[in-house]
Amino acid sequence: MKAKLLIVDDDPDIATMLEDRLQASDYGTVIARDGVEALELVEREAPHLMLLDLDMPRLTGLEVLKRLPKVRLAEDLPVIVMTAHASIDAAVEAMKTGAYDFLTKPLDKDHLLLVIAKALERDTLKRQVACLKSEVDSRYASIVGMSETIRGVMESARRAAKSDASVLLLGESGTGKELFARSIHQWSLRQAMPLVVINCVALTETLLENELFGHERGAFTGADRLQKGKLEMADGGTIFLDEIGDMSLPLQAKLLRVLQDREFHRVGGTRLVSINVRIIAATNKNLRLAVKTGEFREDLFFRLNVISLTLPPLRERSNDLPALAMFFLNRHAREAKRPGIMFSPAAMEAMGRYHWPGNIRELENVVARAVVLNHSDTINPDMLSLDSLDRTSPGERRPPSSLPYHEAMDQHSRYIIEHAIEEAEGNQTKAADRLKLQRTYLARLVKRLKEKEEPN
Repeated sequence: MKAKLLIVDDDPDIATMLEDRLQASDYGTVIARDGVEALELVEREAPHLMLLDLDMPRLTGLEVLKRLPKVRLAEDLPVIVMTAHASIDAAVEAMKTGAYDFLTKPLDKDHLLLVIAKALERDTLKRQVACLKSEVDSRYASIVGMSETIRGVMESARRAAKSDASVLLLGESGTGKELFARSIHQWSLRQAMPLVVINCVALTETLLENELFGHERGAFTGADRLQKGKLEMADGGTIFLDEIGDMSLPLQAKLLRVLQDREFHRVGGTRLVSINVRIIAATNKNLRLAVKTGEFREDLFFRLNVISLTLPPLRERSNDLPALAMFFLNRHAREAKRPGIMFSPAAMEAMGRYHWPGNIRELENVVARAVVLNHSDTINPDMLSLDSLDRTSPGERRPPSSLPYHEAMDQHSRYIIEHAIEEAEGNQTKAADRLKLQRTYLARLVKRLKEKEEPN
């Protein structure tokens, strides 16, 4: 789609010249002869950019700039002002009022097109960032649930958000630790600054160090420029360290210094970088036990464990399950463009009986699968595929004794593998690590189980 540019100039020769040049460069154009007409056209035509002369009758360019924020569809409209050499002071004043840039007459064609392209690119990036932020905010919009258990954790989280103290979020996988981290950030005084998320288990030690601290040019082969790390990018805001229990001991020592001194060196650097960040960490591991076994530094644990919040598993907040199920149903029905789809009472009852070892993440996956794979407007128990999943805790799982030995072993193996892959969010490499298997061997097991499921 062509970008539409509004040319505002009371000199018809200049306006026509600009129109010809811009149309030749494949831009759409609209012309206003004065400031009053310009404000009217902004609302009626919704241009992507305005070229605004400062010296005009009825309304000056500066007055137009001051009125733009009150005009519908003018929010964040990039404005490039045009002025004579003798009016540079007025151009500077226009920049202070909100103009993107200014050009002096007579206009240089190449410079004009370059400034327009940069202004439109900047506006596009701003819109994309706003869109992405809106998508993230909507996904993590609110904590669903009114059970006494979750309300108690929410109240503690709100109180914690008012301070800059480090927060340690504990709980099983899939209980919503990232959602709570984002909520704490939004409830804090740092909400206008970035929230940066790092998954400590998704990267190798070397990559995670580079991700956290960044590197200087020449720090290693291929480091052809300075790169800031996530800690530096989060300056003024919050950094969320997910799966902190899986961080290596050498990196734990470096993170400890950041918590103590609020400064660090980039990889390959000698200059100290100072930061002001709030730390939120999360893990599904028992860190006290990890400290005893030497897998986690005791001093780092106490630095992180200033405020500790334990998120309850879904089986301990069963009263919230209907609200959560409806929340995910509405989200995925909207994404699939399937309004009106509902759970049958029997489906809600079946979900209430299930143990949910994968917690809220597993519930969302079950609901999403039911929405995508079934065409009925009513989701029944068989559409949830809960019969193929365990209704008891993993420790209570037993293969049916009535099955033949090999069939029972296959069923038990299938459960163990599917559960590990689900816990690893579909990542077979992580699942293999959990099961202490080679990645290639796990892939062969998955293939073999799929082959056995297929009809002959």
